[in-house]
Amino acid sequence: MSLGTYPQVNLKQARERRESAKKQLEAGINPSLARKIAAETPDNSFEAVAREWFVKNQPRWVDKTARLTLRWLEKDVFPWIGALPISEVEPPLLLKILNRLENRGVLVTAHRVNGICGQIFRYAIANGHASRDPSADLRGALIPATPEHHPTITDPKKVGELLRAIDGFGGSFVVKSALWLSPLVFVRPGELRKAEWDEIDGDRWRIPPEKMKLRRPHIVPLSRQSRAVLDELRPLSSC
Repeated sequence: MSLGTYPQVNLKQARERRESAKKQLEAGINPSLARKIAAETPDNSFEAVAREWFVKNQPRWVDKTARLTLRWLEKDVFPWIGALPISEVEPPLLLKILNRLENRGVLVTAHRVNGICGQIFRYAIANGHASRDPSADLRGALIPATPEHHPTITDPKKVGELLRAIDGFGGSFVVKSALWLSPLVFVRPGELRKAEWDEIDGDRWRIPPEKMKLRRPHIVPLSRQSRAVLDELRPLSSC
């Protein structure tokens, strides 16, 4: 197959096309045929539909979710089926992609990628680009993934040990203040780290929706102890 002619296609672009073609061959796809089909129906390719779906949904996601979703698609999905018309992606081909993730030992990611692809296929069905969702046929075909939950302290004595450890922390005052606040406000670390003074309203902390995972505003009541920590921090904000 031709990778293009110089100077229309530079060396870097040729190498990228070569690697993409090699990955398609590994997946049993004819690269020349895939390019021809994609050129004839570019708006119907899996990648085109997926990027359209991504742009439409990105505003309601937190930055981390958007970043991970796009990275998984660009790294683990597009190189193999991105150029194919989305209506021609069959369950065995999608399973090959997910099996590669399983072979890398990232079982949870394999299930998440399958879920993302399912959303893309359903979006394609709604917009007339496809008639079925092949990800639904893979139920039971993937190795079950057991999510790892972060351990939590439930023993009151150990909670006391944690609080004493925080009180004895020898790091910077700002970090120590964050550690003091954490058990008082019960928010995610990222929400605490990105807190701004104009969000503090008396005895309430009003977190705007764009900082929340579910994109809804959240109000955190501030206890006397948490307000005392904030009062000690406030002078540093003017430094």
